[in-house]
Formats: sequence, C-alpha cells, structure tokens
Amino acid sequence: MKQQLENIRLQALSSLDAATSPAELEELRVKWLGKKGELTAVLKMMGKLSAEERPVMGQMANSVRAEIEEKLESRKTQIGAAVLEAKLAAEAIDVTIPGEAVTLGHQHPMNMVLQEVKDIFVGLGYQVVDGPEVELADYNFTRLNIEEGHPSRDRSDTFYFTDDDSVLLRTQTSPMQIRFMENHKPPFCMLAPGRVFRKDEADATHSPMFHQIEGLVVDEHITMGDLKGALISMMRKIYGADSEMRFRPHHFPFTEPSCEMDMQCHKCHGTGEIDGQVCSTCHGEGWIELLGAGMVHPKVLESCGIDPEKYSGFAFGMGLERMAMGRMRINDLRLIFDNDVRFLNQF
Repeated sequence: MKQQLENIRLQALSSLDAATSPAELEELRVKWLGKKGELTAVLKMMGKLSAEERPVMGQMANSVRAEIEEKLESRKTQIGAAVLEAKLAAEAIDVTIPGEAVTLGHQHPMNMVLQEVKDIFVGLGYQVVDGPEVELADYNFTRLNIEEGHPSRDRSDTFYFTDDDSVLLRTQTSPMQIRFMENHKPPFCMLAPGRVFRKDEADATHSPMFHQIEGLVVDEHITMGDLKGALISMMRKIYGADSEMRFRPHHFPFTEPSCEMDMQCHKCHGTGEIDGQVCSTCHGEGWIELLGAGMVHPKVLESCGIDPEKYSGFAFGMGLERMAMGRMRINDLRLIFDNDVRFLNQF
C-alpha cells in the first residue's frame, strides 16, 4: 500500500503540472481525490491492514492528499492568471488610436425660426398658448364667421372625422382666437403656434400638414396701423432691415378689413424667373405669401362676449414653413419634411 500511495502522489503531481486549463484541473481532481478516485480506492483497503499498520498508512495517505490538494490550488492560481493574461492580450485596446467623433444634433431649421418668432412676440408682450389639433367645426368655422357652404368647409379641402362634418383636423390656428377670448378679458396679446391640416397637394410651397402661428390682440383703440406696425417690426427682425414686404387687400370672414402680407421671393429676388425660366419657388409671382391678417370682425368679438363698440383687435395667421424658407433660403418646402441629414446639417 505504501508503494501505491507513493505512485499516486508522483502521478498526480506530474499530471497536475501538465494541466493547462481549469477544465483539465477539475478532471484530475475527480480522478485523484473524488469519491471514485485513485486515492479513495486505496483508502478503502485500510480495513485489511493490521492495527499497527493502519496509523502509519493513514498518516501517509493524509500527507499525500494534502500535497495533491496544495498542488491543485497552486495550479488553479497559475492557470487562472495565464487565462486572464491571454484574455487581456486578446481584448487589448490601443488608447492611442483616435476615437470616433460623436455627432451632436441641433434644432430643426423650422424650430429655429419658430423660436425666433416666439422670442420677438414675447418681447412685445404676447402670451404663447397651445390648443387642440382635433377641433370642432364650431370653433374652426362657425364662430369665426365662416358660414355653411363656404369653400373652406368643403370636404375636398378639409379632413373630417364625422359624417356630419362636426369634428375635423383643424385647418388653421384661428380657433385659438375663440378659445382664448372665451376665457380672457381684454386687453390681451396672444400667440398660438401649431400644426394645421388641409388637403393641399405636396409641391414646392404646399403640404397637407404644415404649421401656422396665430396672433391676436384685443384692446381699446386698436387700429390697422397697430397691425402693420407689429408685423413689419417682426419681419424686419427676422429677414433684415432691408427686406421687401407688401400688403395686399384680401377677404377673410373673421376679419374686416383684411389683408395679406407677402415677402419678395428670396430665390428670384422679385423678378419671377431664373435664367429665363419661371421661378419654381414663387411660381413666377416674384412674391411669396407669408400671412393673412386683418381687424377682428365684430361678430367674432360678440360671439365671445366682448363688446365690439368698446374693443377692437387685430389677428394674423402666418405660415411657419414659408417663413423658414425665406429665413433659411430654402427653395423647396418639401425639404423641410424629408429629414435628409445632408440638408439639415447645413443649418
């Protein structure tokens, strides 16, 4: 038995020295020290020894087990360190290699212009408000003095939700005039930017979904001169002191008198053509319509409980996309909605 124990010791230590992985160490542990291992098999024969031999062989067996276990732990540490070293070498990072540049986003050009407009009007004392995009026809048309049968109420122009045409996607931000006047008493100045929806064909200057900025001022002794002064002041701050604007008479059911404000086309500079061809941005007009405006109709004031004999006011609704086109020198409105990074990175 003594020779058997010595052989087990020598073979075990030799095999552990030759092991190269944690898996091999585990196999050798089971082989030499497991319940069915070599050392356990020898110890089971201890019962056949005499009383004098048992203590001697038992001591020797414990010494062999201890030596194997110590060698096993030592090899675990060595192999573990070698595995970690190999992993670190394989996953090494060269910190001298230049890193990848992180692209930072920025505001959309349309939002840049919107923020400019809001800043200007807030500086003039206006309050910025918001309202629902799904609107009642009563607010979108009727209380704005737009009667049944008016072309703007036609299904070819408006996105309706109901068969009776009572609920729709708002076609303008003007309903915010009514909603604001219902809950506020004059004097006040209000600005309401937001999305609106019309069945317009998508071309260089039109889109089925676009943005408007509604403005409303109601106070005593408000005149058309106040309206023109506010709009000219705003336009010059956005487009520059030398920008060309014009007012044209127009008709809106909810304002009287009414007008439209145009900006000289930034692409053809008012000529209506480029290299002998009709300008695609202004369609040969030389001017781009920016907004409609006018003095609030007395019927609209009355419908909101405001005395038109005492108070007057002006309102305007401007197209944000068209303002952005002029401000950023964009030739096609569709570029604003395409979200092409090559285009957006220019701003």
